[in-house]
Amino acid sequence: MDRPRLQSAMELSAKAPPLEGVPTGVKGLDELFFTLDPKTLKPKPLGGFPRGAAVHVTGVSDTGKSLLAEQFALKQAERGEGVLFVTTEAPAPLLVQGLKLRARAMGLKERVLERILIADAATHAVLREDLPTLFATLEEGLQSGARHLVVDSLTGLYEAKEIAARQVVRQVYAFSKRFGLTALMVSQKRSGHEELSAEAAGGYAVSHILDATLVLAKVLVMSPALAKLYRVGLGELVRLLRIDGCRLSGHDTRTHLLYIRPEGLLEVGPPLGEH
Repeated sequence: MDRPRLQSAMELSAKAPPLEGVPTGVKGLDELFFTLDPKTLKPKPLGGFPRGAAVHVTGVSDTGKSLLAEQFALKQAERGEGVLFVTTEAPAPLLVQGLKLRARAMGLKERVLERILIADAATHAVLREDLPTLFATLEEGLQSGARHLVVDSLTGLYEAKEIAARQVVRQVYAFSKRFGLTALMVSQKRSGHEELSAEAAGGYAVSHILDATLVLAKVLVMSPALAKLYRVGLGELVRLLRIDGCRLSGHDTRTHLLYIRPEGLLEVGPPLGEH
């Protein structure tokens, strides 16, 4: 094995991937990531997640995390790019049921599901508990040309052993980088965590290791002050989205409204204060 050595930034620049956007499949989200126009040096929409990024999506239950993961997977399949989908929560047949509904709502034909390969870690404990087995299984799918990875959820890979979260997340991150995958990785927040913080079950290690973090939150409006702030009636549920950093591109730093439309699709709304 070659001994690690120092390399200049200029030497490494030749290995840096071009900065391009991967459409997310979520209306209003692609525009929140940007690059700089080389002539004007002004922000220019990237058009999605930076290609090759490992994106962390975290939030408490019922904030839209799995919807985002499914819409992202289906969008890549529609574009003709394969997806490896690790499910640790819903058994594969139930996941497919949701994907079919989401595909219908997105106006896609069911044949797009052919490009989504599923590792059912919800049913097969060995895929949750032994990362080498999981990675070997995923590598089989890489032979078909998959370019994306979805994990719903990372938390399922270290449940009951959160002290190992950093080690687990780092290995999954390294796998995605080794094969140049654009990854979307969901994690759970405990109900006691502050809603709009990036902390997830397993601590801040998850967001610190991954390249970008999307925090999804919900607020039950039970006071006149909140009703006035969010411009909704008492008793309504308001969902929010905030990008908590992205090391590969620029990003909108504001908190945005997040909607789950009647057809069951996520959509990012305007920032608070502009709605």
